Amino acid sequence: MHFAKLLVSTCSCRTNTTVPPVSSMQETLSRNLTPMGRFTIAAKHHISIAEIYESELVDIEKAIAHYEQAADYYKGEESNSSANKCLLKVGGYCAQLEQYQKAIEIYEQVGANTMDNPLLKYSAKEYFFKASLCHFIVDELNAKIAIEKYEEMFPAFSDSRECKLLKKLLEAHEEQNSEAFTEAVKEFDSISRLDQWHTTLLLRIKKTIQGEEGDLK
Repeated sequence: MHFAKLLVSTCSCRTNTTVPPVSSMQETLSRNLTPMGRFTIAAKHHISIAEIYESELVDIEKAIAHYEQAADYYKGEESNSSANKCLLKVGGYCAQLEQYQKAIEIYEQVGANTMDNPLLKYSAKEYFFKASLCHFIVDELNAKIAIEKYEEMFPAFSDSRECKLLKKLLEAHEEQNSEAFTEAVKEFDSISRLDQWHTTLLLRIKKTIQGEEGDLK
């Protein structure tokens, strides 16, 4: 509780250019929490620091570092579900920052971790979908190979709407048909609403079609 009060007080006195209070919080975590084996508590505080960097200081690189540290602590306690949540935050930001390879590795790792879990396997198709979009931006052939690999790893992915969309997008991209690309996205979006993250990556892919500078409307 004392630590929580410290967190609030440091937030109220910081300016956008003053990072040391957050740094000192990190030092406190490393020195006082982890030696006692309180990795879960340390992980939660790293998440709190990451959220400060996200919303107040707008330093996504530092937010990523703290989410990664939190994930490591959760793994140390074998809290894999909590570790995956942190890693997914990292993957999302890495893709936004065009660090596609790192994002792919995270989505593939989390997808592989969840596809055999009866309670979580439904989410695996979403993670493989996100990894495929990252591949697609890098290279169309990479995306094809990756999709085939995910179908082999997780047969249920083949029948998913996400996989069917990817194949339509690949076909439209091969034909350099921006209208078909947009129509496939709109059809998918009419049933399963695409969020800002997906829309951003789909726009980046569409812009690789020769002469295309439009939107997804």
